[in-house]
Amino acid sequence: LPGGVNSPVRAFATVGGSPPFIAEGNGSRIRDEDGNEYLDFVGSWGPLILGHAHPRVVEAIKIAAARGTSFGAPTSLEVELAERVIAAIPSLEMVRFVNSGTEAAMSALRLARAATGRDLIVKFDGCYHGHADGLLVKAGSGAATLGIPDSAGVPEGIASLTISIPYNDLGEIERTFDEFAGRIAAVIVEPVAGNMGVIPPGPGFLEKLRARTSADGAMLIFDEVITGFRVGPHGAQGLYGIRPDITCLGKIVGGGLPVGAYGGSSELMANVAPLGQMYQAGTLSGNPLAMAAGIATLQALEADPPYDALDATSATLGDGFTDALTADSSDVCSNRVGSMLTWFFGPGPVIDYNTAMLSDPDRFARFHRAMFERGVYLPPSRFEAVMVSVAHTQDDIQMAIAAAKDAAESLTD
Repeated sequence: LPGGVNSPVRAFATVGGSPPFIAEGNGSRIRDEDGNEYLDFVGSWGPLILGHAHPRVVEAIKIAAARGTSFGAPTSLEVELAERVIAAIPSLEMVRFVNSGTEAAMSALRLARAATGRDLIVKFDGCYHGHADGLLVKAGSGAATLGIPDSAGVPEGIASLTISIPYNDLGEIERTFDEFAGRIAAVIVEPVAGNMGVIPPGPGFLEKLRARTSADGAMLIFDEVITGFRVGPHGAQGLYGIRPDITCLGKIVGGGLPVGAYGGSSELMANVAPLGQMYQAGTLSGNPLAMAAGIATLQALEADPPYDALDATSATLGDGFTDALTADSSDVCSNRVGSMLTWFFGPGPVIDYNTAMLSDPDRFARFHRAMFERGVYLPPSRFEAVMVSVAHTQDDIQMAIAAAKDAAESLTD
């Protein structure tokens, strides 16, 4: 395996040491192949809002697997999950399931180009929308973690169709649409940035995007792969009251199994084959195991909505870590939206990629190692979000805060 891993951030390259190879997980805990147990705040990078191996999800997967793991043909599970997703996400009337967030974003851009007849895409510095060629331009997540703003192997002609501008910059939105009026197919945005650390949308940011795209005839794409069913039952679009033209989903929608989705109005989705001329396909799209896991997860969230409790638990964790990390008067900026959190080791406020980059990588790495030694598993990147799940108890949160206090003290020794 290149670097010993199948996804770059897992390699612990910027925090030092060797990554644990995970043997099993249950609730809020994971255990590695050497028998070490960790309190997990990665949660498979977001999908495990119910925690590891939730009984309802595991049972649904078992039942589905016993019936067959893949058919490459329609199943009723696809329809049931689609109906649940459409009922919850305000902008959706029709949805197409794919296998990853990357596929969802890639397909959403193709749909926007097909619908508008335009080529240019606008994204935001530090936002990550998967590893499709046209989106690896000033991308966040692993690319930012490894100090790679762009990727080798991306042709200049493809990259030139992507315009990347600062997140939360209202003036730059105006200037971009003035300069490229009538040429922009879509603006794609994380409505809550989660791949340069957690950065909420500033006042008027999402509203400005909605207004300018509508006025110009461009599509507004919300990448809610992380935020969908994470920041609230109706995603970030429900939280902020903004309706995009196209929505990308993933992670929680698959209950921890590989899945992605994109969708919009019935009229717009009529462009997608076999109804229209925009081709997109996948043998494993709508895989019955992923559909079953997604249905079980959404059923659990609907039966006992966790969002108020998650918000309170996450606030306790955020405040506790911030107090621990600022006890020696060091600069720390904490950002949180619902159960997504990041601590930036530097001055605040952190409102975009440039201010996120001011976070001290060495201090973060030392803190990460200290927490890992104390049995708390945090994302091994200063640009990734801490995720809180339903499975995290108050005892878990207090254990993590105590570990943070001890770890912070060890940094000053």
